[in-house]
Amino acid sequence: MISSAHPPKMTAEKYLLWESQQELRYEYCEGEVFAMAGGTKGHDELAFNLRRALIGQVEKRGCQMSGSDVKIMVQKGLSYRYPDLSVSCDARDRNNDTFYEFPKLIVEVLSASTEAVDRSDKFQEYIQIPTLEEYVLISTRQMQVECFRRREGRMWLYFPYKEGEIVAIASIEAELPIEQLYRNVRLEAASGDVEHS
Repeated sequence: MISSAHPPKMTAEKYLLWESQQELRYEYCEGEVFAMAGGTKGHDELAFNLRRALIGQVEKRGCQMSGSDVKIMVQKGLSYRYPDLSVSCDARDRNNDTFYEFPKLIVEVLSASTEAVDRSDKFQEYIQIPTLEEYVLISTRQMQVECFRRREGRMWLYFPYKEGEIVAIASIEAELPIEQLYRNVRLEAASGDVEHS
């Protein structure tokens, strides 16, 4: 994510109007606008593999699933983000063509340039969404998936998955072998140039 030199600080209302006329996607956080950087093929393949694995459960539950071209209204007037994948099962989101306001599941595929923000700022923002049940982080450097699941009150439980394990996406009752998620994905250099198939 790269901070945009233009435009200067603006209100959320102006951002929504302005961004709808832009060629690039921009996130919005407390008046500041950030241009979304492009990702790697591995990053895109991970998001695609997960989306393909979840589509049956999403459709079965009557939910909607979107990739990185659909934003989330994290907090009205304060924050709009573009996760790599989001699922909403809330009927109120069916009437909005621009963004989800009531997501059930949010997924971010980590990259060197976004990992710190995904783990800290976005995590703290996302867990304030009352309808969010699960936040998932997928590594591009090693075969690792981390799921944060809401429990009663403010409690979030942590469920990590690694090579050889079955990843459970509890919010939509889906399971998949982690190898299926990483199929044909070339991991980034930090874990060696290993291709999984």
